[in-house]
Amino acid sequence: MIMGETPRQRRPRADGQRSRQALMAVARQAFVTGETDIRMDEIAARAGVGVGTLYRHFADRSALIEAVYADERDQLLSAADTLRAAHPPLEALRAWMRLFVGYAATKQAMTPVFNTLSGGSSALYARTGGPIVETMQKLAAACVAQGDLRDDVDPMDMLRAVYGVCTIAGDRPEQAVQFIDIILSGARPDATKPKLS
Repeated sequence: MIMGETPRQRRPRADGQRSRQALMAVARQAFVTGETDIRMDEIAARAGVGVGTLYRHFADRSALIEAVYADERDQLLSAADTLRAAHPPLEALRAWMRLFVGYAATKQAMTPVFNTLSGGSSALYARTGGPIVETMQKLAAACVAQGDLRDDVDPMDMLRAVYGVCTIAGDRPEQAVQFIDIILSGARPDATKPKLS
């Protein structure tokens, strides 16, 4: 190594990545199905790895919970780039909002687990929500630039509406998906603006 160079960060080994993904998949499934008190050794056993492997990847239960949440969020965020590259702006937004419904359903199912974290679910959401808001704003801005959405509609209002519908739909997220077109129709330039008194 030449003086002043920093050592390259080593890539995780393929088997290490598989173990990490297996652990997160087992934890996600357990958390979403209501097994909020599942023990770490049980997660390791279901994933087919030793407890030592689990703790090499996740220092404690909180680290595992946060990793599962971050993975869900990161999948949602990376999907936006893929959708923008493959579809016109309005279709990309519609498809991303449908993915958001699934994300919101998982997030709601995991809320009891998130509440076990230091600071609870609110602290976790505050640390991680910014990129989701930014993504929604970028997708909506592309639609406005294309003439597909009115420029007076706040993208956050649309996101809140979808999340609210998800909350009401509970364990039936497919019902929430139906409302995405209603929300988008109301934000179209040719939609009649409501008269507020």
